[in-house]
Amino acid sequence: MPSILPASLIGGFLYLWLLYGSVSSRGVEATALARDEQLHEDFEHGVLISDESWQEFNASSLAFSPSQALSFVNDWCNMPHVTKEIYSAPSSEFVLKYVEVIQRHHKRTPYDSNLFYQEDTRWDCSGVGPLYGLRSQSGEGENANPAEWQAFVDSSNPFAASRLKGPVIASNCQFPQLTPGGLEDSITHGANLREVYGSKLGLSNSPTADEVIFRVTNNPLTSQVASGILKGFYPGHTYDISAPPVLIQPSSIDSLEPRYSCPQADSLRTSFTTGSNGSVWKAHLQRAHDDGTFRALDGVSGIRPDDSGWHVSFDHYFDNLNARQCHGKPLPCSVSNSSYCVSQQLADKVYEIGNWEYSYLYREAPGALRYAALKFGAWMLELESHLRGVVSGTSKVKYYHNIAHDGSISSLLGFLQVSKMAWPGMGSEVVFELYERPTPSNGWFVRVLWSGTIMETASPLGVLDMIPLEKFTDYIHSLVPSGEWLLAACS
Repeated sequence: MPSILPASLIGGFLYLWLLYGSVSSRGVEATALARDEQLHEDFEHGVLISDESWQEFNASSLAFSPSQALSFVNDWCNMPHVTKEIYSAPSSEFVLKYVEVIQRHHKRTPYDSNLFYQEDTRWDCSGVGPLYGLRSQSGEGENANPAEWQAFVDSSNPFAASRLKGPVIASNCQFPQLTPGGLEDSITHGANLREVYGSKLGLSNSPTADEVIFRVTNNPLTSQVASGILKGFYPGHTYDISAPPVLIQPSSIDSLEPRYSCPQADSLRTSFTTGSNGSVWKAHLQRAHDDGTFRALDGVSGIRPDDSGWHVSFDHYFDNLNARQCHGKPLPCSVSNSSYCVSQQLADKVYEIGNWEYSYLYREAPGALRYAALKFGAWMLELESHLRGVVSGTSKVKYYHNIAHDGSISSLLGFLQVSKMAWPGMGSEVVFELYERPTPSNGWFVRVLWSGTIMETASPLGVLDMIPLEKFTDYIHSLVPSGEWLLAACS
């Protein structure tokens, strides 16, 4: 890939050759000369982006090292999870009675809102597409077939060109949708979980509604993952009308995504980002402006510097770049000048800052713990009810699998006060195991696995290894005393 500056001009430092332009139709002629002058100045002098300048923001708890590009592709794009090879069973005195899994969806195309104004990369989804349809339990509708979506753009549609999305607008992909690689990862994930827990829990070889539950959010991505998870979890089963439903809550109250209304959580997040308590957050954005990070990215992408959505965090750039690299696509170059490209060093800088942002939002910010409790408190109360249902014998469910999002996993990690916080990658997984110890005195215990190994936290619970159930639920109630409390606290 072309370098952003010729090696002879770098002189031992990381310099970025910047294209500081605008694709806005307003004032194009007026900005052309200024842009050319800026290009000339950057060519002559460069703009230094120093790793040292970010040290005060690089939280010590980050698990991600920006220099480990290969690790990023191998791990973040398909995060470690429970497998037979890494699973460590407790001593035989403990009997596994129930497992609840919550995971992020697997790798996908970027969100539409994260596509550049001008894209140099095509996404091809030929032969793979989301399925939608409806079936009834009887009558002609029993044999109705699902329909596969294939995106397209009619050249006669005048609104297509106005979006300025370049060649991507003509893609046959949905943005987002699970990719073939993401589907394969989902199948493998389901097979790995089945291999570990199938025999331990005595699960049947076919789906049984009162034994196993799968749940998704209202975002179609999670249902696409569910199709792969189910394939891997029940490899010999042929799905027909008898297949159990995948549970989904109404969007307005969904606790898994989460989507329920909580104005106090929203206000709290605003306060420690762009509000009165947001000095650290605003300083990290200002630094990205001052050292040229945003300008380098905007120059390649064509994003306007005044587009606030792209400059209030690194979420958009992070998603666009990692989606490419997770699928073996090259980092972007400017469509107007192919010699202006995002280097791996600049991409790593985006990943580093993005991971810092998630550590700050969910672990380091003033009020981060309360924010996580408000955002994910409803799901934690549901988890408690599932655990207590098994203990009381009112529930026969042995395995519950939730398919969710990075915001879900981040909120959960913040709630549990995980020791090492970073942006949860594709397929990130947290597993809650409920054990009974019949002797010497009957007791119930919870073990929590994060990325396949026992979770370490900075909470009073410490390492989440065989925590007495009452102690675990007491911790939940210390943050969310009750459903009534959560309703009042959110409003």
